[in-house]
Amino acid sequence: MPFKPVDHPKCPKCKKSVYAAEEKVAAGQKWHKMCFKCGMCNKLLDSTNAAEHEGEVYCKVCHARKFGPKGYGFGGGAGCLSMDTGAHLGLTDQPAGQE
Repeated sequence: MPFKPVDHPKCPKCKKSVYAAEEKVAAGQKWHKMCFKCGMCNKLLDSTNAAEHEGEVYCKVCHARKFGPKGYGFGGGAGCLSMDTGAHLGLTDQPAGQE
């Protein structure tokens, strides 16, 4: 019986074999430690700051920027708060049941 070498999984970034000592597992695939980078900013990732979208990995900041909700006023912080008293809805300062 001829010798058959072990088939190691391939890194999705560089397409080279990934050995157990150098692997990072994410998005259902095994990556080299140095290939496990954000798809936008190339920041090195780990299990706490990685997010996956359609097989591509991103840091959480870039993932939110690219795939998160968009629109005017979303996530504007305290600058979006208003001093609306609710008068146009018929609301008053009195507790419910006391009129």
